[in-house]
Amino acid sequence: MLNRPRKLNSLNHEMVSQLLRSLRLYENDSSVKLVILKGNAKAFCSGGDVLATVTCSLTGHWTYPLIFYRKALTLNHLVATYKKLMVCLIDGVAMGGGATLSMNATFRIITENAIFAMPEVHIGHFPDAGASYFLSRLPGYFGEYLGLTGTRLKGAEMLACGLATHFIPSMRLQSLENALQAVTSSNVSTIATLIETFANKAYARKNSSFMRIDSVKSNNSKQIGDYKQMFFQRNCGRYNPYFGKYTHQGSRAKLFDKDNKPKWEPSKLELVSEEMVDQCFKSVNHDEWERLQLPDRSNNSQSITSCKL
Repeated sequence: MLNRPRKLNSLNHEMVSQLLRSLRLYENDSSVKLVILKGNAKAFCSGGDVLATVTCSLTGHWTYPLIFYRKALTLNHLVATYKKLMVCLIDGVAMGGGATLSMNATFRIITENAIFAMPEVHIGHFPDAGASYFLSRLPGYFGEYLGLTGTRLKGAEMLACGLATHFIPSMRLQSLENALQAVTSSNVSTIATLIETFANKAYARKNSSFMRIDSVKSNNSKQIGDYKQMFFQRNCGRYNPYFGKYTHQGSRAKLFDKDNKPKWEPSKLELVSEEMVDQCFKSVNHDEWERLQLPDRSNNSQSITSCKL
């Protein structure tokens, strides 16, 4: 259980560390048939604890975000390659890193209370931690639209576009959990059949984001182009990996002062040079900056997959 209800179960270093320890333990326990992941109270997980991360950076502890993200990315990799069945019960917000954590599960069960979004874009960050993987696999350009705009989706929309596998009314969720805890099988079909006995159909509203985008597929290329232009006009110059100065400005305006008036520099798309963009992708030479090494869990080999943190 993700258990920081006053913080909407946002992920901090301690939570990620505990999740890693527990999931590794369960994965190697033959008595464990499946793992249920849920949030306490009215949220599944609102994402990473941005306030804590930015505060540490501003006070000079800039290595904390690196340590946190190293563990968070390791956690996502573990869940995505997990050897046991995992069931996520999403009865509330699943945003940012919280959404990414749930998307790697075998079964993603949502209720009428579920809300999905990638709100990082509103503070000058970008959908990371594996979001590009599942967003790029949504129908048409819908994933690109979600990643560019940070639009919120309700449960029925999540099911319609493939972000969720089942819709179950919240009043039945505890009964489902009780049934899952009683299973003696780890067979995917058996668990799917059990879940379906509790599931309902859910239909996205005609005026929902998914239905609107889906209804204009023939004109999608131009529409997404328009969204990109709007996005870059609103977000130009904000990208800087791991909470750089632009993300600090977005966090100030959205989370600290809450004036919603970020002072971006540069202020216009035309003023963003290729050099500024390239700067975001350059290697960082620093004694405390390391490449993140993830084990290849596709087989039993000891090869290492390396990616830049």
